[in-house]
Amino acid sequence: MESGPAIFAGAAFTVFGAGLLVWTAARLMHRAPVAHGVSPATAVAYALGAGAAFLALGVWCFSRI
Repeated sequence: MESGPAIFAGAAFTVFGAGLLVWTAARLMHRAPVAHGVSPATAVAYALGAGAAFLALGVWCFSRI
């Protein structure tokens, strides 16, 4: 019964983190801005860091099942 919330949270974090990493990579490949009004290097660094953090958090949630 307690594994239900862990599965939901793990799936949500993993999907969001992977989606953010794929979206950032697609924007970089098309040389499009990742965020408007921010330095490109800063935007890429924060987007990649957040995507990796959410992906790691999702994997951690799955490891708690």
